[in-house]
Amino acid sequence: MFRASDLKKGDVVKIEGDPHIVETIKVQSPSARGAVTLYKIRFRNLKSKRKIDQALRGDDVLAEADFERRPVQVLYGDASSIAFMDLQDYSQFTLTKDEIEEEWPYLTEGLEGLISICSEGRVLGLEIPTFINLAIVETQPSVKGGSVTARTKPATLSTGLVVQVPEYMSTGEVIRVDTRTGEYVSKA
Repeated sequence: MFRASDLKKGDVVKIEGDPHIVETIKVQSPSARGAVTLYKIRFRNLKSKRKIDQALRGDDVLAEADFERRPVQVLYGDASSIAFMDLQDYSQFTLTKDEIEEEWPYLTEGLEGLISICSEGRVLGLEIPTFINLAIVETQPSVKGGSVTARTKPATLSTGLVVQVPEYMSTGEVIRVDTRTGEYVSKA
Protein backbone atom coordinates (compact mmCIF):
# COMPACT_ATOMS: atom_id res chain seq x y z
CA MET A 1 0.00 0.00 0.00
CA PHE A 2 1.22 3.49 -0.90
CA ARG A 3 0.33 6.69 0.89
CA ALA A 4 -0.05 9.61 -1.52
CA SER A 5 2.71 11.50 0.32
CA ASP A 6 5.15 8.61 -0.34
CA LEU A 7 4.56 8.27 -4.08
CA LYS A 8 7.45 8.90 -6.47
CA LYS A 9 7.64 9.19 -10.24
CA GLY A 10 7.67 5.68 -11.74
CA ASP A 11 5.70 3.99 -8.93
CA VAL A 12 2.93 1.66 -10.15
CA VAL A 13 -0.40 1.58 -8.28
CA LYS A 14 -3.82 0.02 -8.87
CA ILE A 15 -6.70 2.36 -9.65
CA GLU A 16 -10.07 0.74 -10.38
CA GLY A 17 -8.31 -2.60 -10.91
CA ASP A 18 -5.86 -1.42 -13.59
CA PRO A 19 -2.14 -0.69 -13.09
CA HIS A 20 -1.27 3.02 -13.37
CA ILE A 21 2.22 4.55 -13.38
CA VAL A 22 2.95 7.88 -11.68
CA GLU A 23 4.11 10.40 -14.30
CA THR A 24 4.17 13.72 -12.43
CA ILE A 25 3.62 14.89 -8.86
CA LYS A 26 2.94 18.47 -7.78
CA VAL A 27 2.70 19.28 -4.09
CA GLN A 28 0.36 22.09 -3.10
CA SER A 29 0.91 23.29 0.45
CA PRO A 30 -1.82 25.61 1.70
CA SER A 31 -0.95 28.68 3.73
CA ALA A 32 -3.94 28.48 6.08
CA ARG A 33 -3.62 26.72 9.41
CA GLY A 34 -5.27 23.35 9.59
CA ALA A 35 -5.45 23.01 5.83
CA VAL A 36 -4.35 19.76 4.21
CA THR A 37 -1.43 19.42 1.78
CA LEU A 38 -2.66 18.24 -1.62
CA TYR A 39 -0.72 16.03 -4.01
CA LYS A 40 -1.74 16.58 -7.63
CA ILE A 41 -0.67 13.41 -9.41
CA ARG A 42 -0.84 12.47 -13.08
CA PHE A 43 -1.20 8.73 -13.62
CA ARG A 44 -1.02 6.86 -16.93
CA ASN A 45 -3.01 3.65 -17.32
CA LEU A 46 -0.51 1.01 -18.46
CA LYS A 47 -3.17 -0.96 -20.35
CA SER A 48 -5.15 1.75 -22.14
CA LYS A 49 -2.43 4.50 -22.08
CA ARG A 50 -5.02 7.07 -20.88
CA LYS A 51 -3.87 9.77 -18.48
CA ILE A 52 -5.70 10.49 -15.25
CA ASP A 53 -5.17 13.51 -13.00
CA GLN A 54 -6.07 13.17 -9.32
CA ALA A 55 -5.73 15.43 -6.29
CA LEU A 56 -5.02 13.37 -3.17
CA ARG A 57 -4.37 14.14 0.48
CA GLY A 58 -1.10 12.97 2.00
CA ASP A 59 -2.78 10.21 4.01
CA ASP A 60 -4.87 8.79 1.14
CA VAL A 61 -3.93 5.16 0.48
CA LEU A 62 -3.50 3.53 -2.94
CA ALA A 63 -3.10 -0.19 -3.60
CA GLU A 64 0.23 -1.35 -4.97
CA ALA A 65 -0.02 -3.06 -8.36
CA ASP A 66 1.54 -6.48 -8.93
CA PHE A 67 4.26 -5.85 -11.52
CA GLU A 68 7.90 -6.50 -12.31
CA ARG A 69 10.61 -4.23 -13.74
CA ARG A 70 13.06 -5.90 -16.14
CA PRO A 71 16.00 -4.40 -18.07
CA VAL A 72 15.59 -4.58 -21.86
CA GLN A 73 17.49 -3.57 -24.99
CA VAL A 74 16.25 -2.43 -28.41
CA LEU A 75 17.14 -5.00 -31.08
CA TYR A 76 15.61 -3.72 -34.33
CA GLY A 77 12.52 -2.02 -35.62
CA ASP A 78 10.50 -0.96 -38.62
CA ALA A 79 7.85 1.71 -39.27
CA SER A 80 5.19 0.00 -37.14
CA SER A 81 6.94 -1.99 -34.36
CA ILE A 82 10.17 -2.49 -32.43
CA ALA A 83 11.66 -5.76 -31.15
CA PHE A 84 13.21 -5.83 -27.68
CA MET A 85 15.32 -8.35 -25.77
CA ASP A 86 14.92 -9.00 -22.05
CA LEU A 87 18.44 -8.79 -20.60
CA GLN A 88 17.67 -11.25 -17.77
CA ASP A 89 16.38 -14.27 -19.69
CA TYR A 90 17.20 -13.15 -23.29
CA SER A 91 13.61 -13.61 -24.44
CA GLN A 92 12.36 -11.34 -27.21
CA PHE A 93 9.11 -9.43 -27.56
CA THR A 94 7.68 -6.81 -29.91
CA LEU A 95 5.78 -3.62 -29.12
CA THR A 96 3.82 -1.67 -31.74
CA LYS A 97 4.10 2.06 -32.32
CA ASP A 98 0.65 2.56 -30.74
CA GLU A 99 1.73 0.82 -27.51
CA ILE A 100 4.84 2.99 -27.02
CA GLU A 101 3.82 6.19 -28.80
CA GLU A 102 5.47 8.57 -26.30
CA GLU A 103 8.77 6.64 -26.15
CA TRP A 104 8.94 5.95 -29.93
CA PRO A 105 10.94 9.10 -30.99
CA TYR A 106 13.80 8.21 -28.61
CA LEU A 107 14.33 4.52 -29.43
CA THR A 108 17.32 3.49 -31.55
CA GLU A 109 18.87 0.09 -32.27
CA GLY A 110 21.13 -1.15 -29.47
CA LEU A 111 19.75 1.34 -26.94
CA GLU A 112 20.22 0.09 -23.38
CA GLY A 113 19.05 1.45 -20.04
CA LEU A 114 15.41 0.71 -20.81
CA ILE A 115 13.14 -0.91 -18.24
CA SER A 116 10.04 -2.89 -19.17
CA ILE A 117 7.09 -2.97 -16.79
CA CYS A 118 5.55 -6.45 -16.83
CA SER A 119 2.45 -7.85 -15.17
CA GLU A 120 1.06 -11.37 -15.50
CA GLY A 121 3.69 -12.20 -18.14
CA ARG A 122 2.68 -9.29 -20.37
CA VAL A 123 4.73 -6.15 -21.08
CA LEU A 124 2.61 -3.12 -20.17
CA GLY A 125 5.03 -0.29 -20.86
CA LEU A 126 8.59 1.05 -21.01
CA GLU A 127 10.61 3.40 -18.85
CA ILE A 128 13.28 5.19 -20.85
CA PRO A 129 16.35 7.03 -19.54
CA THR A 130 15.89 10.74 -18.79
CA PHE A 131 18.63 11.73 -21.26
CA ILE A 132 19.38 10.06 -24.61
CA ASN A 133 22.12 10.84 -27.13
CA LEU A 134 20.95 11.20 -30.75
CA ALA A 135 22.74 12.27 -33.94
CA ILE A 136 21.65 15.25 -36.04
CA VAL A 137 20.90 14.03 -39.58
CA GLU A 138 19.55 17.24 -41.07
CA THR A 139 19.79 20.92 -40.15
CA GLN A 140 20.60 24.22 -41.77
CA PRO A 141 24.33 24.94 -42.19
CA SER A 142 26.03 26.38 -39.13
CA VAL A 143 26.42 30.14 -39.09
CA LYS A 144 29.95 31.51 -38.86
CA GLY A 145 30.21 33.59 -35.73
CA GLY A 146 27.12 32.01 -34.17
CA SER A 147 27.52 32.17 -30.41
CA VAL A 148 26.69 29.45 -27.93
CA THR A 149 23.81 31.41 -26.37
CA ALA A 150 22.42 32.81 -29.63
CA ARG A 151 19.31 31.86 -31.56
CA THR A 152 18.19 28.32 -32.27
CA LYS A 153 17.26 26.41 -35.42
CA PRO A 154 15.34 23.16 -36.05
CA ALA A 155 17.32 19.93 -36.40
CA THR A 156 16.04 16.50 -37.45
CA LEU A 157 17.56 13.68 -35.39
CA SER A 158 18.32 10.07 -36.37
CA THR A 159 14.91 8.89 -35.09
CA GLY A 160 12.94 11.56 -36.97
CA LEU A 161 12.43 13.74 -33.89
CA VAL A 162 12.78 17.49 -34.59
CA VAL A 163 14.27 19.66 -31.81
CA GLN A 164 15.54 23.22 -31.56
CA VAL A 165 19.36 23.38 -31.33
CA PRO A 166 21.82 26.30 -31.10
CA GLU A 167 22.75 27.93 -34.41
CA TYR A 168 26.36 26.68 -34.33
CA MET A 169 25.36 22.96 -34.41
CA SER A 170 25.80 21.08 -37.69
CA THR A 171 24.78 17.81 -39.33
CA GLY A 172 26.55 14.73 -37.89
CA GLU A 173 26.95 16.05 -34.35
CA VAL A 174 25.56 14.05 -31.44
CA ILE A 175 23.38 15.86 -28.94
CA ARG A 176 21.75 14.99 -25.61
CA VAL A 177 17.94 15.19 -25.52
CA ASP A 178 15.70 15.30 -22.42
CA THR A 179 13.04 12.59 -22.93
CA ARG A 180 10.64 14.25 -20.47
CA THR A 181 10.38 17.45 -22.51
CA GLY A 182 11.76 16.47 -25.93
CA GLU A 183 14.21 19.36 -25.85
CA TYR A 184 17.94 19.82 -26.57
CA VAL A 185 20.05 19.73 -23.40
CA SER A 186 23.69 19.79 -24.48
CA LYS A 187 26.26 18.47 -26.90
CA ALA A 188 27.05 14.81 -26.14
